[in-house]
Amino acid sequence: MHCLAIYDMDKTITAAPTWTRFLVAAAKARAPWRLALFPAVGVAGIGYLLKQVDRSGLKQFSQRLLLGGALTPEEMAKVAEAFAEHEVAHGVLHGARERIAADRAEGYRIVMATASHGYYAAAIARRLGIEDVIATEAKRDGQGRILSLIEGDNCYGPVKLHRIESWMAGQAIPRGSAHVRAYSDHVSDAPMLDWADEGYAVNAHGPLRRLAAEKGWPILDWR
Repeated sequence: MHCLAIYDMDKTITAAPTWTRFLVAAAKARAPWRLALFPAVGVAGIGYLLKQVDRSGLKQFSQRLLLGGALTPEEMAKVAEAFAEHEVAHGVLHGARERIAADRAEGYRIVMATASHGYYAAAIARRLGIEDVIATEAKRDGQGRILSLIEGDNCYGPVKLHRIESWMAGQAIPRGSAHVRAYSDHVSDAPMLDWADEGYAVNAHGPLRRLAAEKGWPILDWR
């Protein structure tokens, strides 16, 4: 039997969302003048709330403004590693660290599944001893540079569950031969939590807390 413990990242492992903070930190390190463009990101955020732009479009637009159109893998690694170092030192919830350690001690394979971009989520995961990461991926150009465009779909909601299932297939882990624990703070991960053998609502916002009560999912608070 394969034992998997699948963790969302933002506000499940980390105390706060990471995407905007990553972009700001990267802009400060690479081109501080780009911070003057940040109000445009806020306007795009309003467009997202009004459903004029989807989550993928918002993510691509924000990256284009604050990081530029393309970065070499070395340039991206430099800002991603610096952000991850600070985040793991100051932004990871103690309760998340304890639960990851407990799952690992029980023999569970720890997997991070996040809508955040893989280029910095993987750097955070490595520092937590997590080798398996399922995340949003970026397109690359013919020179191998990382673009502000998303490769495929944003790893969010039902897409995240599909990506998990694809990852399991690639690892030769049949669903019937796996016991899965899943942890998330947000109702968008309801498909993953419902699919898991054990779904946990962690640091849950109101909609997930209400759904967890209906579904019988344990509610955990690591804040």
